[in-house]
Amino acid sequence: MLSIVVPIYNSEKCINVLYTRISLALQNFPLDYELILVDDGSKDDSWLLISTLAKQDKRVKGLRFTRNFGQHYGITAGLDFCQGDWVVVMDCDLQDPPETIPILYEKAINAQHDIVFVKRLNGPESPLHKLLTRSFYRVFRLLSGMEHEEYSGNFCILSKPVLENYKTMREQARFFSGLINWTGFSVGAIEAKREDRHVGRSTYTFRKRLKLATDAIIAYSDKPLRISVKVGFGISALALLYGITLLLKSVIYHTPISNWSSLMASLYFLSGIIIGNLGIIGIYLGRTFDEVKRRPLYIIKERTCNAS
Repeated sequence: MLSIVVPIYNSEKCINVLYTRISLALQNFPLDYELILVDDGSKDDSWLLISTLAKQDKRVKGLRFTRNFGQHYGITAGLDFCQGDWVVVMDCDLQDPPETIPILYEKAINAQHDIVFVKRLNGPESPLHKLLTRSFYRVFRLLSGMEHEEYSGNFCILSKPVLENYKTMREQARFFSGLINWTGFSVGAIEAKREDRHVGRSTYTFRKRLKLATDAIIAYSDKPLRISVKVGFGISALALLYGITLLLKSVIYHTPISNWSSLMASLYFLSGIIIGNLGIIGIYLGRTFDEVKRRPLYIIKERTCNAS
């Protein structure tokens, strides 16, 4: 069986079109399939449409969260409940064309990859968005030590072994593609054009993207802590050398120690470094605090009768 996991948030105008295009794309597919739609606390009629589709087609299964937990938690819930031997994860806005699913499967089978991502070509995003995305993935690769294609999103296909290992990872900071790459299974990629959104605008604001980027970097690397330690010791060493230099000038050449303005500037600079390092430590402590509480990743309010 093939499972298709789609997180849904305020997408009532996309759901029926998404269902139709997936059905047409998989008409001649060699495997049976199930479509798992996870309503991430939508405030429109998304759940009503999901429930209606589930009654009309037993292959459609729906889960509904009590509130908006986030896209990556929706993906996690869908993967927890899916039963396929292969799993496709995709967005609901139709920027990920469903017609690509058979190509993903063929690539995985023929090339014997456990994971195949879709490399986005000619996306509709603004130049600023592309620059920020490229910058994030470069920083992520530098700090985490993991290779990650900057033009690949969540659209991918996974084998059963990848799925089973993913289910064992229950940390609060969810970054789907990072977790998948971390498993170390064979990864491949195909290229596909990223289409325009079917309707509306993305609900991923700059603030949400920044939080996701911070969570991803903090969750996969302790290098910011190591860098802060090196910077702190480096500045301390420079300050010590500067102090020794002033002292020697005063003793040998009787040079008066003055320049209070430069001293105050140095003081403020060092204070900024100290506060920044404490902030980095605080972020890691906050993430540790979230993890030790052991709260569930999501809470399901209801599900369709065929979702077990």
